[in-house]
Amino acid sequence: MSDLLNDLPNVERDLFRVPDLAELRPATPSTHAPRFLLLYGSLRERSFSRLLTEEAARLLRAMGGEVRIFNPSGLPLPDDAPETHPKVTELRELTQWAEGMVWCSPERHGAMTGIMKAQIDWIPLSIGAIRPTQGKTLAIMQVCGGSQSFNAVNQMRVLGRWMRMLTIPNQSSVAKAFLEFDDNGRMKPSPYYDRVVDVMEELFKFTLLTRDVTPYLVDRYSERRESAEALSRRVNQPAI
Repeated sequence: MSDLLNDLPNVERDLFRVPDLAELRPATPSTHAPRFLLLYGSLRERSFSRLLTEEAARLLRAMGGEVRIFNPSGLPLPDDAPETHPKVTELRELTQWAEGMVWCSPERHGAMTGIMKAQIDWIPLSIGAIRPTQGKTLAIMQVCGGSQSFNAVNQMRVLGRWMRMLTIPNQSSVAKAFLEFDDNGRMKPSPYYDRVVDVMEELFKFTLLTRDVTPYLVDRYSERRESAEALSRRVNQPAI
């Protein structure tokens, strides 16, 4: 390996790591139920994004997961209230608690709703030394008022990557959602429902696969290098 590193003059040898398969096999796998936080993007009385989220919650619970659904009612606009606002505190605490997340938004004017985006915007990339979303799994879904579209899920996929989340490949987009739920708010049998089952099953599997090795998965050469430089500056700074 040292000979190969000779051909990488820009790499700091002490900080370079060869990916190790053994590190991806946790010695003591977690035994608690996987923890999921679900967000939805509409406050209407008959909100189809909420109804779809509740269906997802039932599926995750049936698979053995522990689920929390955040109610966005009362959440202020980003920067329009202090971070100590009770709804902001609730959302951030749930985000830290969760090992995986589901985001479900209606598509409005060709995009996710402001309610959905506000929830995501209140979740910071870091809280002190804690990164509440980094390395956690994410599934994305949307409901459509008309024909099937993927604008909202495409946007949420970009946001998931920006939040350094492991966004699963599968996704759900329910067309003409007003036809897909009965009077009791339950989703009717259909290929759309089958896809929701697929997505939750995939999310559950990815969460089981990654939750115990997240620190290793998100460990980066650039950040090790930055940390080493910061430590060097602190240790070598002139006496005050």
